[in-house]
Amino acid sequence: MLNPLQDGARQSPYEKMLQECLRGELRVVNAGLPKSQKRLSDVLNEEHPHVVCSDGSTHFFKKSELAYLTSILSTEEQQALPLPMLIELGANQAEAAIMCEGKVEEKVISKTLSMPVACEERRIRIYRPQLALLRKKFKTTTVYVFSPRIIV
Repeated sequence: MLNPLQDGARQSPYEKMLQECLRGELRVVNAGLPKSQKRLSDVLNEEHPHVVCSDGSTHFFKKSELAYLTSILSTEEQQALPLPMLIELGANQAEAAIMCEGKVEEKVISKTLSMPVACEERRIRIYRPQLALLRKKFKTTTVYVFSPRIIV
């Protein structure tokens, strides 16, 4: 089986070709990702909270989601939380990972799921049922990033 993280020097020509095809396909499915994230504190000051996506489209945030985040975070934490939060989906269909820069993402995910979570290697691992709960609460303040990375 092809391992997307396998050293390129050890891959067969067939595996290298498949890897290149996968990269191209991932560029297509990730075309709607935001060009950059904004801090929650900055988004709160916008009349129409949004980010611009790499394909030129606009991704709007629901004010109710922003209000919930504001209610659980201090002013300092609001300045640290990047939006939209990125949820990495990889080869393992049973798991996902929330990309995290610091403790603020841990706090948001922990409070939302009502369970402790930990950021390891800049990711918070969650399972499919938890992902459904998270996306139900944060439909517009999270986005999927499709990746060949296998969550270990």
